[in-house]
Amino acid sequence: MPLKLKAKYLCDLCVAKREFLISKYNNCDKKPLCLQNFIFMDLKIEHPKRFENTFCVIMAGGVGSRFWPLSRASFPKQFLDILGTGKSLLRQTFERFLTICPIENYYVVTSLEYVDIVLEQLPELQPSQVLSEPFRRNTAPCIAFTNTYIRNKNNNANIIVTPSDHLITNEVEFVKNLKKSLDFVENNEALLTLGIKPNRPETGYGYIQLGASDENLEGNISKVKTFTEKPSVDIAKVFYESGDFYWNSGIFVWALNTIDTAFENILPEVFYLFKNIENKIGTREEEDAVFKAYTECSSISIDYGIMERASNVYVQTVNFGWSDLGTWSSLHECSLIDNNGNAIISGKTLLYDTSRSIINIEPQKIAVIKGLNDFIVVDSKDALLICPKNHEQCIKQFTSDIRTEFGDNSL
Repeated sequence: MPLKLKAKYLCDLCVAKREFLISKYNNCDKKPLCLQNFIFMDLKIEHPKRFENTFCVIMAGGVGSRFWPLSRASFPKQFLDILGTGKSLLRQTFERFLTICPIENYYVVTSLEYVDIVLEQLPELQPSQVLSEPFRRNTAPCIAFTNTYIRNKNNNANIIVTPSDHLITNEVEFVKNLKKSLDFVENNEALLTLGIKPNRPETGYGYIQLGASDENLEGNISKVKTFTEKPSVDIAKVFYESGDFYWNSGIFVWALNTIDTAFENILPEVFYLFKNIENKIGTREEEDAVFKAYTECSSISIDYGIMERASNVYVQTVNFGWSDLGTWSSLHECSLIDNNGNAIISGKTLLYDTSRSIINIEPQKIAVIKGLNDFIVVDSKDALLICPKNHEQCIKQFTSDIRTEFGDNSL
């Protein structure tokens, strides 16, 4: 008899053994089962019935321009093995949720030009689970769009929304926190975000200020007092020193009915654009209906559109080794470094009088570098970037200038 797990979710043993089991599955000749069932059968644990209502939405439509020249418009950051693990960031994100969400309840939202890449990297998904946006309209329309499909499938859904390109170093702790998140939103009409304790006054992240403590809430869940988008250096220092502010991870958890209510009350124009195409889903009219909805939809983030304006927003403060990998400097912080603080991501290098730099060279090339301190050096097949780390915010401008001077094909 297989062991039945009394808890609502799989135990941490599943997470700890997952990498081994995925490798074992990949080396299996016949593959008679889906990857997820293979994991559960190997551990002799049955799916908890609670899984039926858990959905995972992976947002994978970004272009990753801050990681140019490695990240390109035709093959952006989320599809790259930027950490040298043998897996793309998208693949790592997908596997991260395997023990808390059925594969059939995944949705990946991406741009039309990336659909084939997603299906190649996530062959477990059906084409109907990869939703293509005809235009980039930021995260609020992306979420409202996906809710339309989830609503057609399960009105009692509890949803995790996650970017496709983040780093989580302690996945056991990550899953443990998400179990608690899902319990909370199932039992409360709450919009929940995960907050990260800052370790520096970072200007590249949004900040969440904790509200007054509530004895009725769990220990690490608080009402949100304010959201602040990417502050100046001086304000970031105040936030960091106060201890009341957390970084906004961009990972959200909520019940379908709760987020639908928020959209209907706060962004009704977005809500009804997608609500009104429900009857077109799965028909020959679907593509045209989605195209029309996106044509009429304005671009707005979920943070500004909903989270900053709703009254039922909560934050769960967590510590599981998080980075949004949004910049070369953030990658440097997550990488192995030599005695001089240099992170060599790829390539054969000889470094002289060089320190605290991040270097990514084409594997077949040799780079000799002397006298660079706190620099980014990134070489690709057709482009080379050399930039001080404290000026990397200019990379987006660089890519804009490249488009103007050399055309879109250079990006």
